[in-house]
Amino acid sequence: MSASIRPCHPAAALPRADDIDQFQQAALRLTGWPDTPHPDGAMRWVAANHRYNSLLWDEEDQARRTDVPDSEIAKNKRAIDRYNQLRNDAIEALDECLLAAVEHVRPHPDAWINSETAGSLIDRLSINALKIHHMGLQLQRTGVSQAHRMACAAKWERLKVQRQDLLGCLERLLQGLQDGTCTFRLYRQFKMYNDPALNPYLNGTKGQVQEGAAT
Repeated sequence: MSASIRPCHPAAALPRADDIDQFQQAALRLTGWPDTPHPDGAMRWVAANHRYNSLLWDEEDQARRTDVPDSEIAKNKRAIDRYNQLRNDAIEALDECLLAAVEHVRPHPDAWINSETAGSLIDRLSINALKIHHMGLQLQRTGVSQAHRMACAAKWERLKVQRQDLLGCLERLLQGLQDGTCTFRLYRQFKMYNDPALNPYLNGTKGQVQEGAAT
């Protein structure tokens, strides 16, 4: 985990899916976002994740430019790598907060283990909110064809349906955590390419024969 990420207080309240939904969509309409300060508690990491996804979105757009030197695109690619790591750090911190908030709950013997963490679901909702926001901006563009607007409108509606599906899954998972009918495990990222000890291009072992390697 990045040194800039500090775990939540163990007593952090479990947020509601509706609260997360409203925050993510409202934040994108704020003047100054994504530089707006984060709120407290578990929502701090919801906001951090959303902020880094927003910054990633802008860098990804810029990285597709063809009218600037390659050195500028390299800067975008490095920023993408940095924000993506921070985004994943925030997901892990959020999952730690959520699990700490229900550590007093004993899962039922037949409780299911969700394969996707709540933090990962919230991350998907963040990206979905960005897609809805930016697709909505396409509907407001001038100088585009009616066919463009109709295509964007269809995608916008489909994204909103997807959002409701994701919110339903998150609400069920959060409720299950509270009543003991489900849980999830915190799986660390193990991002090997970001670890100089594990990335062969960073530690000078590329091409070397690894004796005793796992099969």
